Amino acid sequence: MRFQTELIPATLLRRYKRFLADIRLPDGREVTAHCPNPGSMMGLAEPGMRVWVEPNDDPKKKLKYGLRLVELAGAMVVVDTGVANKVVCEALRAGLIPDLIGEVHAEVKYGVNSRADFMILQNKSKIWVEVKSVTLSRETGLAEFPDAKTTRGAKHLGELAARVAEGDRAVMLYLVSRDDCNRFAPAGDIDPTYAQAEAEARQAGVDIRVYSVVITPEQVRFDAGSFA
Repeated sequence: MRFQTELIPATLLRRYKRFLADIRLPDGREVTAHCPNPGSMMGLAEPGMRVWVEPNDDPKKKLKYGLRLVELAGAMVVVDTGVANKVVCEALRAGLIPDLIGEVHAEVKYGVNSRADFMILQNKSKIWVEVKSVTLSRETGLAEFPDAKTTRGAKHLGELAARVAEGDRAVMLYLVSRDDCNRFAPAGDIDPTYAQAEAEARQAGVDIRVYSVVITPEQVRFDAGSFA
């Protein structure tokens, strides 16, 4: 997935109200950017961090910059959670995940007031796919999810398990949106309910997958090498 507009580096001044971030641009101007991340961004929102933002000239948008990447010592992290679905969508449509090839549909209603990120029609079978963007790392090389409590995430796991019980396939796909990790685990201390829901979903037959990405200021590319 290529960014629509060339990203520019900036300095993070503060992140607040979840979806706002004050930044300093290279020319010294201080502006407010949209921060498209509903999580805690643990370890990724410290004042002074180098970030990459995407400018826009859309007259309908009040904020003219969007926070996309955080640059750490030796690592890049995609903090725009919407990027994960775009990357996975491209990968599915390009056939980069061999056993998930088929007719791809996005945002499909299922379960109780839920929408699956993707539903793949494979011959006459349905494969339900939920995508989670993973940005938390508290131990070198270890990626964790979630970075805050998520009742919605636990609900999705239950919905996937219900699809399996009805004879469909279901996949929970974690996309590790940082390039300094090679292991993954649920963050059970942050949200034990979610960790339990994942364990139950796995036992019920939900396919748990973990994939990574290659990150540059120009694009975020799916890496087909799973490290679950």
